[in-house]
Amino acid sequence: MSSAVFSTSAAPGRPFIFDNEIGAEVCPEPCQSQLFAELRPPQRVVKAGLSGSFKDARLAGVTPASRLAVRPMPEMVTSGIGEMDVLTGGLPRGCLTEIFGPASSGRSTVMLSALAAATQRGEFCAVVDANDALDPQSAASAGIELDRLLWVRCGEGSLQPESRLEQLLRVTDLLLESGGFGMIALDLGDLPPQTARRIPLATWFRFRRAVEHTPTVLLAVERQPIAGSCSSLLIRLGLINVGSLICEKENQLCDAGSQFLKPSHAQLLTQIEITAELVRCRMDRKPVRSAEITFASKTAWAG
Repeated sequence: MSSAVFSTSAAPGRPFIFDNEIGAEVCPEPCQSQLFAELRPPQRVVKAGLSGSFKDARLAGVTPASRLAVRPMPEMVTSGIGEMDVLTGGLPRGCLTEIFGPASSGRSTVMLSALAAATQRGEFCAVVDANDALDPQSAASAGIELDRLLWVRCGEGSLQPESRLEQLLRVTDLLLESGGFGMIALDLGDLPPQTARRIPLATWFRFRRAVEHTPTVLLAVERQPIAGSCSSLLIRLGLINVGSLICEKENQLCDAGSQFLKPSHAQLLTQIEITAELVRCRMDRKPVRSAEITFASKTAWAG
């Protein structure tokens, strides 16, 4: 009875049985002279072959730019201002949008309009107010459903700007981690620019990563852009014209641009014209062309 050797192949479940005699013929043991004669020349060839294959492997691992997957466009929602939607296409979900401009440039108007549109869609929103500047009556007049709005007041009391900023960052982290908000607005408009610039770029990057792949619109309202490349939309606002003023003393309509109007008593602002410029848009590969639009903000009379 001849003995046999049992072996398995690379594929499991497929055993092979070889006779000892056949195995000796297929894989004969080389003698010492043949081993040294055949071993040295192939060493140089193998070494050169390995370097070439390694180089080819490195090149094969590089994906050409033409084959890179294009990042899908985020879902856009209305800002509540038709002219603004024409300019930007709306506000992107899962992205950071910066709106900046000097005082009385329409920053609050845009923020309240966006919040009103979001709450009217049935979404819950949050405003992180760094200076306790939000007026609930003005928010309701703008169309915001207050029962769907979370108002976080960071400027209540006699806190220093640094303390307000610290509270704002902590609250924003908690809101982004909790989820469930259609829009989170950070109102930094009344913070001094030197204080707002103290927010590290790593913090904005963390905010962007936290809001990514979520249905939340992260909106930052400020005097100057401070988030750098972390924002997907950057919009500059400016005041170009002050509309009509009502002179309470004489109860007559006056032209704000008139050189003859120099009242010393209280006035009521009825309308302002605002310009909006799209400074940066990182949602497509083509460089954005500078574009501007103009829209009017009218006074909402209470009562």
